[in-house]
Amino acid sequence: MQIAIAEAKANLAELIRRAEAGEEIELTRYGRPVARLVGAAPKKKQNLIGCMKGEFELPDNFLETFKEADAEIEALFYGDGTVDPN
Repeated sequence: MQIAIAEAKANLAELIRRAEAGEEIELTRYGRPVARLVGAAPKKKQNLIGCMKGEFELPDNFLETFKEADAEIEALFYGDGTVDPN
């Protein structure tokens, strides 16, 4: 769509809404195109899978630290339900 700059000033909010919806609006001065009003490109979403790759390293004994906690959890589910608080 083409619209004169003077008319565009009076209807700017509506023209922006239409540009956001994907319409391309060409602004004219004395009948000649001078500018285009288009919606901004949507921001690219970052994939969260692998986004922290290379940011930190797990220690080699990482899983060893959970063995004691695993035993407590297993006792809660399969044992008598008591766990030593110490």
